[in-house]
Amino acid sequence: MKELLNTRDEQERAAGPEWLEARRNTARRHFEEQGYPTTRIEEWRHTNVSALVGTPFEAAPEGAKVTAEQIAAFEKEWPLQGARIVFVNGRYAPEWTQTERLPHGIRVSPLREALAENAGALEEYLGRGVDTGRHPFAALNATAFEDGAFVHIGRGTVAEDPIVLLHLSTAPDGPVASAPRHLVVAEEGSVASVLEVYAGFGEEVYLTNAVTEVIVREGASLDHYKVQEESPKAFHVGNMAVQQEARSVFSSHSVTLGAALTRNDASLRLDGEHAEGTLNGLSVVSDGRHVDNHTLIDHAVPNCNSHETYHGVLSGKSRNVFRGRILVRQDAQKTDAKQSNRNLLLTPDAVVDTIPQLEIFADDVKCTHGATVGALNEDAVFYFRARGIPEAAARGLLTYAFANTVLSGVRVEGLRSHLQHELLERFTDGEEME
Repeated sequence: MKELLNTRDEQERAAGPEWLEARRNTARRHFEEQGYPTTRIEEWRHTNVSALVGTPFEAAPEGAKVTAEQIAAFEKEWPLQGARIVFVNGRYAPEWTQTERLPHGIRVSPLREALAENAGALEEYLGRGVDTGRHPFAALNATAFEDGAFVHIGRGTVAEDPIVLLHLSTAPDGPVASAPRHLVVAEEGSVASVLEVYAGFGEEVYLTNAVTEVIVREGASLDHYKVQEESPKAFHVGNMAVQQEARSVFSSHSVTLGAALTRNDASLRLDGEHAEGTLNGLSVVSDGRHVDNHTLIDHAVPNCNSHETYHGVLSGKSRNVFRGRILVRQDAQKTDAKQSNRNLLLTPDAVVDTIPQLEIFADDVKCTHGATVGALNEDAVFYFRARGIPEAAARGLLTYAFANTVLSGVRVEGLRSHLQHELLERFTDGEEME
């Protein structure tokens, strides 16, 4: 797969700003030094990417299309209002993009276009958030990305509807790889929400290697949502890096429902006093699938709060990994950090690896973490059955209730309703119960 480092045309590379090319070259060097991760590396010990590395991916060709029927099906399932920017195999698709309803003060544009128009405005942010020396797939993305979204939320702007970044992947002629790159900047005092959706068709094989960088300025409030419903034979690797300034509020909900192999890295740096950050996640992992969530919440300054809740629902011979690290630096007094990881095993062959980590170098803090792995409460199942509810339905409803603990925090009504309806159908129909 190293040929993916060379997917970008040399003339196009030469046309980019010098600072971006310098960062690309640094990322290239980091990737060549690291190579693909193996299970000998501690942070990849529970996730084997040999199937991904062994797949003969090619760069997604120009001109890949989706049909009007496929877009209509998405719109029917996802009753979302607001602006939408669409990418097909990582490339901007203007024919399906709708930005007419953007409120004044918000700009949503293809990243390639933003770089061409005013690259200097992006120099401060792009490529600064993710450490390519520690994340080999992020290094590959930084080297090979061609497009993505630039979302700029102006100072004091309030957006009621979410800004949707829709990624559709199609690979009818063989495995392809895409590397979308997103940059979201929420200026002082702004209020908005951003939704990333990744979806595929049929059982096609492809790789999505996405990176999202987020800057939340002083006093801003940003909700971020990521829903992954890739093809059951796809590979999805995502990396999100967030930096918060003073008195800012950021929350992220990550919902993983698809792909054969998923790896999500999310890092949150609280870099200004009285900031509040939330990282929540739900993984529904069916037979033969593997999901790995790695999180880092970095309390760099005093008087900040963080909250983290990750739930996993596993069936068949599946595996779910959670490694959550909370770092409280020496000067970060008055930190309040809470972390919880709960996992529900529906079958005896499912496997969970949960590794909560607290690194505390300050002495005046409140930090807690907890992790549980277990099956459904048989007393609760009996309670349902005693009231005339069949056993399968009882187990489905209890599983849905467990998952909905995370979904209840989703504040976009259309998104929450869609996810609740889909999971209720999956669990009560028995699709995810075996």
